[in-house]
Amino acid sequence: MARDLVAGIDSSTQSCTVVLREIVGGKVVAEARAPHPVTTPPRSEQAPQAWWDALCVAMNVLHSYGSRIAAISVGGQGHGLVLLDTNGQALRDAKLWNDTEAAQDAALLSEKLSPVEWASRTGSVPAPALTVSKLAWTERTFPGLVRTANHIMLPSDYILFRLTGRAATERGVSSGTGYFNPFLNVWDYELAELAVPGVAWDKVLPDLVGSSEASGVVKSDCGLSALAGAIVGSGSGDNMTAALGLGIGPGDTVISFGTSGTLYGVTSIGIRDGSGAINGYADATGAFLPMITTLNSAKVSDAFRRIMRLDVDEFDRLALSTSPGANGLVLVPYLDGERTPNLPNATGILSGLRSDVSAGQVARAAVEGVICGLLEGGDLLSSQGVRTNGRLIVTGGASRSQAYRQILADLTGRPVWTSNLAEAAAAGAAVQAAAVLTGRTTAAVADDWRPEYKIVAEPNPRSLERADEVRANYRNACQLAR
Repeated sequence: MARDLVAGIDSSTQSCTVVLREIVGGKVVAEARAPHPVTTPPRSEQAPQAWWDALCVAMNVLHSYGSRIAAISVGGQGHGLVLLDTNGQALRDAKLWNDTEAAQDAALLSEKLSPVEWASRTGSVPAPALTVSKLAWTERTFPGLVRTANHIMLPSDYILFRLTGRAATERGVSSGTGYFNPFLNVWDYELAELAVPGVAWDKVLPDLVGSSEASGVVKSDCGLSALAGAIVGSGSGDNMTAALGLGIGPGDTVISFGTSGTLYGVTSIGIRDGSGAINGYADATGAFLPMITTLNSAKVSDAFRRIMRLDVDEFDRLALSTSPGANGLVLVPYLDGERTPNLPNATGILSGLRSDVSAGQVARAAVEGVICGLLEGGDLLSSQGVRTNGRLIVTGGASRSQAYRQILADLTGRPVWTSNLAEAAAAGAAVQAAAVLTGRTTAAVADDWRPEYKIVAEPNPRSLERADEVRANYRNACQLAR
């Protein structure tokens, strides 16, 4: 049977999703997923083997398509620290991006080198999420362990390593390590040395591979025999592959309402924000993907739905039936600490409570709090010259919520768009696989395979009149969290 498909993997915090697309035209023909172990900050760790096991489960569901897959690539959760020994076994569980235990280590790194210098060399300032901070935490907590590692890599690199036997990575996902220079596309060994001295960094870090290039082929003995010989792309971060799947261009703003929240746009100019609020990441096309990331997004409304014993439709109805500003109730949604702003030990705050509080107020405040937190970051992106005059696109699980869609439109005064692509990160990894297979660039394939879009919410003029008030009240409440 002809190999007429490409596969994209999204190895996220919650699960592994595999999407199969036709090489000609990019039509999605099948998908499967399997869960990863549940984690909760401040300590958030997973065994790398669990990611591989989930991939094998998902591929087993798709086994009838195995012989048709010509190329495969992976978008993985960023920042996670994977340490492997000489046998390719993990030295300890991987510390994930949303683990906040490295807060003091991040602060010490910013004392060794100024935040402005960090940003000028990496696009980011050390924070608990970045891999460089997790390296420093590991050295402090398990002295000498890092120096025994044969490979130091990221979660997406680990999946590539298991597929091909080669330790390889690319610029998009590596730009979240804190020791990669996305402006020159090189490792910055001196910065890694600040976290853990005495490591042969040139030997333990993965090979850098172009975003549109192959990292190898699937080994016959990797455990996925049906894929043997398939070309393997360079992989990238899940947000970078999601941008490929969505086919976004300059001026578009993407807000992802997942367990965490992200707000980003694509630009040809690298962003160096010394405040640390913006991560000046590289993307997977040769451009840049400056991003704001919050730890608390859809899981905030999920938590309140659980407490209130409501399903999604009931929660949305209550939120939308309550006036903007929730009659003075404001939620600062730092339920598990926060990444932007950098408050790893913060907790959520509900201010403006009165004895006549209603369920609708609580639902409205929860959604407004999540959205306002991300929009604060959006203001920062605009201040750095990132164009925001294109579409406002929502993705992620909660992007299907009519409350999130409508309240976002009302707070921004912009129509809200969504695509017909349900699994953007995995579908975008398939874009990368197709580029590698056909010798084209990721940007060219992403443009050809751009999904269909439609407007799902328009701003309500009466609600829009209250937007400045809602955001001002949110900023005031944030001072309590600090």
